[in-house]
Amino acid sequence: MMHLSSDHIYIIGSGAIGKALAVFLRLSGRKATLIRGSVNDGSRTIEHIRVQTPEGTVHEAEVTISTLDAFPALDGIIVLANKSFGNEQLAVALKDKTGSSPIVLLQNGLGVEKPFIQYGFSEIYRCVLFVTSQIIDDGTVRFKPVAPCPIGIELGDTDRLQYIVRQLNTPQFVFKSNALIQYTIWKKAIINCVFNSVCPLLEVDNGIFHRSGAALDIARRVIAECTAIANANGIQLTPHEVEESLLQISRSSNGQLISTLQDIHAGRRTEIDTLNFEVARIAKELGLSHMVQETRLLGELVKLKADSINRVA
Repeated sequence: MMHLSSDHIYIIGSGAIGKALAVFLRLSGRKATLIRGSVNDGSRTIEHIRVQTPEGTVHEAEVTISTLDAFPALDGIIVLANKSFGNEQLAVALKDKTGSSPIVLLQNGLGVEKPFIQYGFSEIYRCVLFVTSQIIDDGTVRFKPVAPCPIGIELGDTDRLQYIVRQLNTPQFVFKSNALIQYTIWKKAIINCVFNSVCPLLEVDNGIFHRSGAALDIARRVIAECTAIANANGIQLTPHEVEESLLQISRSSNGQLISTLQDIHAGRRTEIDTLNFEVARIAKELGLSHMVQETRLLGELVKLKADSINRVA
């Protein structure tokens, strides 16, 4: 394992997840800088960020927010909390800045690591997020943990993985190592195929699936399609275990809006390409396109809704 000469943590993506992580790291005494993923003008500011946790406690910290152009090199841990559709462009921007620094992707979905593999990054780690985070009207980040967030190896070694987990872990935003990360990636991606399509189309919060039998029936059909593709791709999952996890998240998420619905309301691009459409793409590669018709249709409807709102805006 190559030595990191800096324990600095660079968080790329200044949305709700990135801001919450930065605050908790700063309050735990870690060096953390937020880097805006969509702007690259060399600016650097200090922002006072407030994060509210479920018990009503407000955690506050001063966080430096900058852009990639402000750094000739990034020596430390590089955490990606940006939208995954920007990964191709980000991989190009980072490839000459990172040296031996590991990349940690805090992004749900399938195939989000591909651009970094293609551009030859030597250390890539995947995290599956089991938290919800939303910026509310006054700029406060509302953060709710559901379970510890597992981090596993795409490219790298176990010593570095353990170091990364220790550096990122805080009492509020909990991380753990996971040797079976592909299983977890697929399981969460299938759950997100449900949340990120049904909730935006119905304009409802994430609690809908434990409140509505009709919504749960749709979820079950999507889960059945997606688990069949996962199994065909060598990931052994059962519809029952995915449904149980989906309901656990739904029960703890009344009133919480899924990120795709937040993005649609804000006129932003969604991440449906790495969810429903990526499952459909994998199914096509396997000659099983006929098995994911509902999953693909829901993705197409979300994209149509997002595109329609963007055109109006």
